[in-house]
Amino acid sequence: MMQGSILAIASIISRVIGLLYRAPLTDIIGKTGNDFYGTAYEVYNIILIISSYSIPLAVSKLVATRMADKEYKNAWRVFKGAMLFAFISGGIAMAVVLVGADFFCGNILQTPLSALALRILAPVLLIVAIVGVMRGFFQGLHTMVPSAFSQIVEQIFNAVVSVVAAYYLFSYGAKVGAVLGDSKRIAAAYGAAGGTIGTAVGAVVALLFMTFMVLVYRRVMKKKMRRDKHRNTESYLSIMKILVMTIVPVLLSTTLYNVSAIIDQGIFKNIVNIQGYDKHQISEWWGVFAGQYIVLINVPISIASAMAASCVPSMAAAYQEGNEMMMQRRIRLATRFIMLIAFPCTVGMAVLGGPIMQLLFKDTDPTSAYMMQIGALPIIFFSWSTLSNGLLQGIDRMKVPVRNAGIALVAQIVFLVAALEIFHLNIYAVVLANAFYGLMMAILNHMALRRYSGTTLDPVKTFLIPCGASLGMGLIVWLAYKGVMLVLSSNTVATILSILVGMFVYFVLMILMHGITESELRTLPKGVVLIRIAKKLHLM
Repeated sequence: MMQGSILAIASIISRVIGLLYRAPLTDIIGKTGNDFYGTAYEVYNIILIISSYSIPLAVSKLVATRMADKEYKNAWRVFKGAMLFAFISGGIAMAVVLVGADFFCGNILQTPLSALALRILAPVLLIVAIVGVMRGFFQGLHTMVPSAFSQIVEQIFNAVVSVVAAYYLFSYGAKVGAVLGDSKRIAAAYGAAGGTIGTAVGAVVALLFMTFMVLVYRRVMKKKMRRDKHRNTESYLSIMKILVMTIVPVLLSTTLYNVSAIIDQGIFKNIVNIQGYDKHQISEWWGVFAGQYIVLINVPISIASAMAASCVPSMAAAYQEGNEMMMQRRIRLATRFIMLIAFPCTVGMAVLGGPIMQLLFKDTDPTSAYMMQIGALPIIFFSWSTLSNGLLQGIDRMKVPVRNAGIALVAQIVFLVAALEIFHLNIYAVVLANAFYGLMMAILNHMALRRYSGTTLDPVKTFLIPCGASLGMGLIVWLAYKGVMLVLSSNTVATILSILVGMFVYFVLMILMHGITESELRTLPKGVVLIRIAKKLHLM
């Protein structure tokens, strides 16, 4: 819980930094630029998933099992073998993107001007693969601090460079566009490319930091290797085979899990084009969906990703030892923790969807607000399914998330086409299809986890109490927002105060409803401080 919380806090900080810089970035490049930026990132994400996204998880799992058996030499050989694998897979991915950028963006996604931004992201694929091995190594040692710190540093550099580069390249693109006769769109394309430069710089900074951490820890590892009396030294060939066997199921699962965004975009843009919607309107819709809505809901979902990353090595170690009781306890605890976060975030986003869009992106369009309000529910579904993916992988059920993702993807495609063709829901069809996919994954993963681990969840403490506390919080937040707006007429002040009020009310309601105990609070960072506050308020 402590290690997962550290990584979760770092993920939240990184996402908040991401939100803060996306606001000025959107001001510079506009909704059309967000479309180009989002399209480039969709392709980049899919290639990243295929080439290296599952490397940290695989490395952490393999290192954790060897460290549990005190096979320190083999754990270090896993690290070195994984580095070779990362160089190969990352290098191939970089070459594919450099060569195929025009095809991916133009032919498949009908957004040819995003190819420039995609090409800038190509070298990042190699860097991220290498950094992923280093992060996975430390996660396998049950320490999330290097990964957490590197994420924050990476995002800070990303934020600063992205805004500055976008500003200068947008100005340059406007001059180029004036010559070519399409000033607005070309300026937006160059601005989007500038935004991706920040990602590249941030990745380089993370690489330098993680390299330093590995060099520092190498001395400790050498001392442990000298005490290692095991004679079964694994060959690099066998390590590569195990890596591939571990990575491929995770790879297929995460690819199917994330390829839905690419498929959504392709289906949506092709169908609404046929239906006769204005191309500029279509571009703006997708810009809001990819550049605002998805960015916002990914903040709480990133907590589930962090918890899943921390659970895999500990679950793998418990599985290796055959400790079924420990496995079940960790599954229950991690799921409860995620639901404690997901429910209030869902209700908060639904209640304050419009004000948050206005605060961060200066977007007063009702469509954007409705998108946020309708699309808040996937926060619960994706948080639960993301965590359960990691838990299933931790207990060596690698193929199960692949199967579940495939079933959910087919169902989602049918849902999306029906919503567009029959009900003509335009961009809302994509939002609802996204929610449907998350729901399917959550249900299928939960059924599998219960079957293979024997874990049963307490429905009252895991779901009903957080849901009830969140609904109560949502009512107070709505009243607080309306009240402040009535007095001050300031969306910024009203939104921030409402969020702070909501945090406090949720904390109070959870304790009053016995949704979290003193012993559980102690497992969290600064839990002792929270207990002290609760006791001063006579809540505990």
